[in-house]
Amino acid sequence: MANKKQDNTNPRIADNKKAAYNYFFEERYEAGMVLEGWEVKALREGKVQLTDGYVLIRDGEMFIVGCQINPLKSASTHVNPDAIRTKKLLLHKEEIRRLTGKVEQKGYTLVPLNLHWKAGKVKCDIALAKGKAEHDKRDTIKDREGKREVERALKTHNR
Repeated sequence: MANKKQDNTNPRIADNKKAAYNYFFEERYEAGMVLEGWEVKALREGKVQLTDGYVLIRDGEMFIVGCQINPLKSASTHVNPDAIRTKKLLLHKEEIRRLTGKVEQKGYTLVPLNLHWKAGKVKCDIALAKGKAEHDKRDTIKDREGKREVERALKTHNR
């Protein structure tokens, strides 16, 4: 009996780098995703774009909208792939109810952070987030540039 090889060599599939720039994260959750076969194959090849994605709660269910999974050229002929299909996220009802209450509060939203593999399944990390004001974004840029300068100074000092 052959063991199936787990895909632990590259657990991260895609990151939403704009999320940390645009939002403060309050809480993080890991949700499963309902995907079609061609989408899983495309994810293995890294054909996904997460930056424009957001999460909606509709009728007690969660969906990720704007997560674009580009189909492979070698996709089956009997499948009609839709790259921007709305995908269902899987969380416990209790967690969805809690998040629904928080999202209805002013200023909160649900943002996808990344897609990754866990035990052969695709998982999506989502965050309950609050939007940053323009001055907060400037502070983020200043902090990032300050860290870069310190790293450069240490690099030149160690030579």
